[in-house]
Amino acid sequence: MRGGERGIVFCPKDKPSHPFHLNTAWTYLCIISTQLSTFKMAMVSEFLGQLCLNIGANEPKHPTVVPATDFNPDTDAARIETAMKTKGVDEQTIIDVLTKRTYSQRRDIAFAYERRAKKDLISALKGALSGSLEAVILGLMKSTSQYDASLIRGSIKGAGTDEETLIEVLCSRSNEELVDIKKVYKELFKKDLEKDVAGDTSGNFAKLLLALVETNRAAPIAVVDYEKIDQDARALYEAGVKIKGTDVPIWISIMSERSVPHLQKVFQRYKSYSPYDMQESIAKEVKGDLQKSFLVLVECFENKQLYFAKRLNEAMKSKGAKEKIVTRIIVSRCEVDLKKICSEYKTSTGESLQKTILEHTKGDYQKVLLGLCGPEQ
Repeated sequence: MRGGERGIVFCPKDKPSHPFHLNTAWTYLCIISTQLSTFKMAMVSEFLGQLCLNIGANEPKHPTVVPATDFNPDTDAARIETAMKTKGVDEQTIIDVLTKRTYSQRRDIAFAYERRAKKDLISALKGALSGSLEAVILGLMKSTSQYDASLIRGSIKGAGTDEETLIEVLCSRSNEELVDIKKVYKELFKKDLEKDVAGDTSGNFAKLLLALVETNRAAPIAVVDYEKIDQDARALYEAGVKIKGTDVPIWISIMSERSVPHLQKVFQRYKSYSPYDMQESIAKEVKGDLQKSFLVLVECFENKQLYFAKRLNEAMKSKGAKEKIVTRIIVSRCEVDLKKICSEYKTSTGESLQKTILEHTKGDYQKVLLGLCGPEQ
């Protein structure tokens, strides 16, 4: 028997040469020690098993809008009711309250408002607000999944298709987000998302979007399969740059079914086969909406928040800020990863997103965007 800093350890060479009952005691202690070791190993094995299942199952959140402390929906409802009764409408109070509450809290405020005012809060907001401010505030009264589902519905309803919005939403959302969007889409519009997408798009563009909507993407695992990474990288090369034309179904299959960490390594490995990186290859091999979709996918696989930061920069610094794009990104990501988008924005452009908003927007629209982005970090 040896004493140590971590306690007493029994091992065979410590076997005492004492009467039988001591030998028996030693045997029991050895058995107990072995069982404890087995139990510990089982616990470690179970933990690692759970870790393998959970790694990457959900993307980490980096929201700018977080639950308000000391939250009182009745007090907030009263403030909003007073703000809307004020002559000319007190937009600042509405912005201050609703941009500093999560969707769950805004929903509680809506219930409290209806009890107080005997009318629907969303209808009241529609009557009190207008323009870009109205678009942002009404967007905040939806959950993230409801907002995304509404964006998709708006992009395909009626004559023509807003491919830009459709591509951005379907190609940038995680598998888990798409599962929720499909469910909410059915609840809100009594239609299947797959059928609506299929009815409004065509060709390989439709096939890619439908493959994403089917949500067959593999979950990330802890074990890196280098052989599979090499196979996929080679398959992408042989289906594109290596041949005349492009075997688009192979590209669709790999990019819609593999996990994001796996694809990140595939794109790195791809450079050992192709003289071009994946984005350059896409630009050379396919055109139009299919090209745009593949490019958004690859950008989001590599760094989703940087993709959104670039989109915001382009939208706000183009001639006449493209408010629709700015609103769409900030409202849809404020409870997801807008804090990280702000960080990527500053790293990539050298100035903060908040400063750009101050320079390129004005009035209540500027105030509500700044409210959602929060202070500079």
